[in-house]
Amino acid sequence: MKKAITIIAIILCICTISTVYATNEIVENGQDVTGKIIEIKEKELNTLEEYKEAYGSDAYGLTAFILNKIRLYSIPFGFVAIVIAAMYQYILGIKKMDVRDKGFALMIASVTLIIICQVLPLVFAIVVKGWRS
Repeated sequence: MKKAITIIAIILCICTISTVYATNEIVENGQDVTGKIIEIKEKELNTLEEYKEAYGSDAYGLTAFILNKIRLYSIPFGFVAIVIAAMYQYILGIKKMDVRDKGFALMIASVTLIIICQVLPLVFAIVVKGWRS
């Protein structure tokens, strides 16, 4: 039975394959997507240059820029990890204690990483700008 389901799934995947041709011009809602990408790139490069000027060094500016990006992206990833941990702890962990403990450990680790990722840029700014100048 499992072999038959697998073969049917493979046949369906093969039948639904379609060819996609790439072109140089990509238009979405009347705007050029490549132009948007170039604008985003230029904006990020300008932000990086501002960090380098604010910290007075290429290395410190790049580090502050990266820490800021980590700070921004740690919140959604952390909340997703907390939701997964809650599912392990409260839904799957009802029947098995080891799964419940795994969910609890994942939740503690997620909250700890969120706190570290939120505080680290502040500590870096205090140390570099406060004690260096």
